[in-house]
Amino acid sequence: MHDIKNKINKAINDNKDEIIAFVQELVRTPSLANQESGVQQIIHNKLNSIGLNSKIIPVIFSELEHHPAFNDDGFSPDSRINVTAVWKGKNNAKSLILNGHVDVVPIGPEKLWDDDPFSGNIIDGKIYGRGSCDMKAGLSSGLFAISILKYLGFAPDGDIIFQSVVGEESGGCGTLTNIVKGYNADAAIILEPTSLKLSPIQSGALTFRLKVSGKATHASMRWDGISAIEKYSLIHQSIINFEKERHDSFDVEYYQSKDRVAPINIGTIEGGQWHSTVPESIIAEGRLGVFPGESNAKARQCFEDHINKFAQSDNWLKDHPPVIEWFEGQFESGQTSLDHPLIKELGKTYTNVSNQDAIIEGVTYGSDLRLFTNHANIPSVLFGPGDVRLAHAANENIPISEILISTEVIANMIVNWCGGNFE
Repeated sequence: MHDIKNKINKAINDNKDEIIAFVQELVRTPSLANQESGVQQIIHNKLNSIGLNSKIIPVIFSELEHHPAFNDDGFSPDSRINVTAVWKGKNNAKSLILNGHVDVVPIGPEKLWDDDPFSGNIIDGKIYGRGSCDMKAGLSSGLFAISILKYLGFAPDGDIIFQSVVGEESGGCGTLTNIVKGYNADAAIILEPTSLKLSPIQSGALTFRLKVSGKATHASMRWDGISAIEKYSLIHQSIINFEKERHDSFDVEYYQSKDRVAPINIGTIEGGQWHSTVPESIIAEGRLGVFPGESNAKARQCFEDHINKFAQSDNWLKDHPPVIEWFEGQFESGQTSLDHPLIKELGKTYTNVSNQDAIIEGVTYGSDLRLFTNHANIPSVLFGPGDVRLAHAANENIPISEILISTEVIANMIVNWCGGNFE
């Protein structure tokens, strides 16, 4: 095994420039939701170039809409594509899915970026650009783990299924498509940015819209009106208190902080019609965190009960209660047992490659892990390069060193999990 590890390490170093250039190419190909086809074609061509029969799989909402995990994200119901390739094993041994998404979030205000948001430039050993961290580098590490093993003449005993999917950021339609199409394996590694920690536990996240009503009048007579903004400000503070109360009632292991497991965030606020009019309405949109082991239905009910209870304490709101709508991403929580062989083998492989102890840590964001664990009965873990705190930020970046370590770990994991030999 030591000889295999050395072979893989040398091959990755020999192909380092190609790996870096490929990540740069992906970053330089913008792939916002509904615009992923260009980057998917690059991945499709690369898979075919290393001898895998890559397939383009259309994502069709009409084939998904009756599935309990389906989220209509508001984008095209029939023009987006996944790319999937299967490296067939020889002996029907344990199989492994390597999964990652190519859709990226908007860049935000461009003035906050030091360079072109899709530059792919390298500065101080890091590749910069939207999607570099989340998660084109991780996806590339999985692809090149396969490429390196094929370069070395490895023949796996079990199947390796590589999946480049769309729609993860807005509900998971890409991975759900692959599940509905029947792609299955004994385990899945989702190459999300975890700073190379093992994350078999994820919180959920439910997108909501909160509508608060007021009573409009001229600003000079504001005492005769009811400001929806002022009423919302009271609700907002109550939501902050509610978040703390929820965390006090749960005891969740494997998170950095017991108080930061299922955050509640208000992301957008729109209210009022005119600067000299008391605002009669406000719409706030946000996300409600779901604790591991908590159902979406229970989390929604808790939030609705809180808002309704708070409204009863206010003379205006009790007669004009806020309206709550649930829309777009409704991410369940999900988890794989820490005793599962997938977690033990990946932890052992990481330690062997990096000479550091593997760290197991839950994540506070929703991901496609819950689709595998909850709806396909596939044990899964998040593992990949990059700090998730940089994922949706200006100047998003990824350390090249982490890309190479991730590639090495995944290549060794394929050998250890799926078995096989070097011909």
